[in-house]
Amino acid sequence: MAAPKSLTFHLHQHWEVVEQLTRLSREFPAFELRVLEQVINQYKSKNMESNAVLTSLVNADILQPINRSSDYQLNTLVVDFVRGLTQEHELGLSAVLKARVDAIKVATSQVLEGLDVADNDLLRTGANRLSELVRKITQQLIQDKQAIFEIAEVAKSANTSVPIERRYREVLEVYDQYVEPMNEMMDSGLGGSFYPLLEKAEEALDTAVDILSMRGSLYQQRLAMRQIAYQVKDLRYQGRVIAQQCADTLLPLREEARQHNQLSVVISKQLSQVRKKGLARGLNAEGLPMWKSSRVTKIQLGNEVRELMAEFLDFEPSSIPFPDEEEVPTSPMINWVDEELLRKQLADSLPVKNLMTWLRENYQCIPDAELLRLYHELVRDSQWQSTLGASSSTTMLNTVAVTYHPHEIKMLIGSTNAKDIDNANEQNRFK
Repeated sequence: MAAPKSLTFHLHQHWEVVEQLTRLSREFPAFELRVLEQVINQYKSKNMESNAVLTSLVNADILQPINRSSDYQLNTLVVDFVRGLTQEHELGLSAVLKARVDAIKVATSQVLEGLDVADNDLLRTGANRLSELVRKITQQLIQDKQAIFEIAEVAKSANTSVPIERRYREVLEVYDQYVEPMNEMMDSGLGGSFYPLLEKAEEALDTAVDILSMRGSLYQQRLAMRQIAYQVKDLRYQGRVIAQQCADTLLPLREEARQHNQLSVVISKQLSQVRKKGLARGLNAEGLPMWKSSRVTKIQLGNEVRELMAEFLDFEPSSIPFPDEEEVPTSPMINWVDEELLRKQLADSLPVKNLMTWLRENYQCIPDAELLRLYHELVRDSQWQSTLGASSSTTMLNTVAVTYHPHEIKMLIGSTNAKDIDNANEQNRFK
C-alpha cells in the first residue's frame, strides 16, 4: 500500500474524480479502462492529462488493478473514507451491531477483573476495548441512520406509476431485517441487550474511578476511565434517539404499503363478488353508507334545449327519389385451359406417376387455384384409374408449396390407350 501522505495528497489533488468513482462503485464493482477515461476527462483539472491522472491514482494505490483482468477497483479504505465524508453510507448488518454490543460484556468483565486483582494493565486493556467498541457502535449507528434516510428518500421520490409494492420493497426489507432487530436489541426491558450491557459497563467504570481514587492512582488513569464512562452514557442516549428516528422514518412508509395491499385485496374480493353474483347480491347494502342530500335540487331544461326540441317536433323529412336499377352486363367466365384437350393429353400420357407434377410441367401458366381444381376433378374422373400414394410429396407451384399424397393415373383394366388405337388404325390402313 502507498504511503499515507502520498494517498492523502492525491486524494486532495483528484478529489472530484475519486468522489465520482466512489458514487459509481455502488453500481460497478470494477471499472473498465474506458469508463475510467470518461470519468477522468469529465472531472479532472484542465491543466492535467488523463493518462497522468490515471497513473497518479494507480501509483497512490487509490485504484488497484484486478488480477487476471484489465479492470481496476477502488481501494476499500478510500471508499469507506469518501463515503464517510460525503454521508453516503450503505446500511450495515444488524448482526454486526449485535456482535459489537455483545463484545461490551467481555470488555466489562476485563475491567471488573482488573479491579479485583489490582492489575492496572488488564484494567487499561478492558477500558480501551470498551472505548473502541463504543466508538465503532456510534459510528455504525450514525452511518446506518444516514443510509436509512437515503433509502426512504429514494422510495418517496420514485416514479408513482410503479406499483407501491416495488417502490417500497427495499423499505420493507430494511424494516424487517434491520429496524426490528435493532429495536428488540435496544429494548430497555428484559428482552433487550443494549441497555443492560451499557448500564453494567457504566457501573463498572464508575466503580473503577472510585476505587482508583481510593488507591491513589494517577490522575490521567482516573480521567481516562471517567471519559470512557461519559462515552458509554452518550451511546445509551444516542442509541435510543437513532433507533426512534429510524423507526419514525420507515414506519409510515411500511404502513402505507401494508394498507395499500390490504385495500387492494378487499377491493378485488368485492369486485369478484359483484361479477359473480351481480351488483344487488354482490354488495352488502346494509353495511354501506347511504349518502343522502338534505337539500332538494330541481333541474329544468334551458331555452336552447326547448328550441331544439321544438325544431325536432316540426321536422318533416324530404323525400329523395332513388335511381332506377340498371342491368350490368355480366363478365364472361375466364377459361384458363381447354379441359377437353387437357384430358386428351393426359390420356395420351398414361400412365402418370404423379398427376400434380404432370400438371405443373405441362400447365405452368395457369393460377395455383385453377391447377388445384383441375387436379381434384381429374382424380375423380371415371375414364381412368386413380391410385393414392402411400408417402407424401411436396410440389412448389407458382405462389405456394403443396404437400400431399400423390395420385397415380392409370388406364382402366380392359381399356386401350387412345394413342395405341391410332397407331393400330394407321398400321391396318397400310396393310
